[in-house]
Amino acid sequence: MSADQYTRQDPREQYPRPGHQEGQEQPHPGTDRRMSPEPDHGEHTYRGSDRLPDAKAVITGGDSGIGRAVALSFAREGADVLLSYLEEEQADAERTAELVRDAGRQAVLVPGDLRTEDACRELVKRAEEEFGRIDVLVNNAAYQMAQSDGLLGISSEQFDRVFKTNIYAMFWLCKAAVPLMRPGSTIINTSSIQAFMPSPPLMDYAATKAAIVNFTKALSADLIGKGIRVNSVAPGPVWTPLIPATMPAGKVDDFGAQTPMGRAAQPAELAPVFVFFASQESGYVTGEVLGVTGGQLLT
Repeated sequence: MSADQYTRQDPREQYPRPGHQEGQEQPHPGTDRRMSPEPDHGEHTYRGSDRLPDAKAVITGGDSGIGRAVALSFAREGADVLLSYLEEEQADAERTAELVRDAGRQAVLVPGDLRTEDACRELVKRAEEEFGRIDVLVNNAAYQMAQSDGLLGISSEQFDRVFKTNIYAMFWLCKAAVPLMRPGSTIINTSSIQAFMPSPPLMDYAATKAAIVNFTKALSADLIGKGIRVNSVAPGPVWTPLIPATMPAGKVDDFGAQTPMGRAAQPAELAPVFVFFASQESGYVTGEVLGVTGGQLLT
């Protein structure tokens, strides 16, 4: 897709829908190399304009999907990036790092599971060692596992994993990172349309995303006295490896069809919103939740 096509196409037809493809199902956490169509992270379309000059960014869940698109866009805007990801996602993380380095910026890879406070502290310590500071913290790592039985299908183990990954890690990372953040720094938390339109098969996941919205608003009020802004991006359905790795095959085939646009977003369509919140262009914005939902309303 050329840059001209990217900016002028009918948004309903800008990207192909997944459709039925054999072999879409994957074990968690999944990889984009096995997806059809492969996700677009902006490799051929994102053009930087020096909006994050020499910024130092930490992105969790940075190996693929939204995290990769954000890392690529940040690098092309002038930022160095530390990527956090699970060890089994190493190959995808290496590809993301390659994209960052191709943009002339530093990429630091830090594998590990963030479900403990010690791991979160170690991640921030590594950022301090590599960068000396943190200008942008993107809390993007998440876990979900759809359960067709709703409440009765969610085990205590799954519930604990979802909350530890989506909520506890965000809390621990913010607490550890804030002392390294100067006035003008930003925190961006990834919430979801699920915070506003919860789906029973994702009940536990939706609850964490609602908590992220509330935490974002409270934290923004707490930190603005330090000159630190806090905002959230709320995606609708996005075509990432998490989808074929956590949803039944029938749901994957028509993923995103329920939106007014009739399709899922590609990660490349989320990245500009993260850039907006990370850059000084949003300098008078804090405590906000911006939906990227294909027309679904945040109500």
